[in-house]
Amino acid sequence: MPLPIAPVGEELTVKKVLADEASKRHFESLGITVGTKLTVLSTVGGNVIVKVLEGRLAIDRALAMKILV
Repeated sequence: MPLPIAPVGEELTVKKVLADEASKRHFESLGITVGTKLTVLSTVGGNVIVKVLEGRLAIDRALAMKILV
């Protein structure tokens, strides 16, 4: 399921990243790769705030739809 419709507060594993190579490298630099554990903290207007490793990230809906968990 795409990240914006994932349940809030549940630890999830990234299954696939559907993006071009530049976007994949950007996600990797943020710590989001296949197999990464993340937790959705909130969704506001389709935008998603996630906890990845020890940090928090805000991801807009367009990019978040490319992350499957």
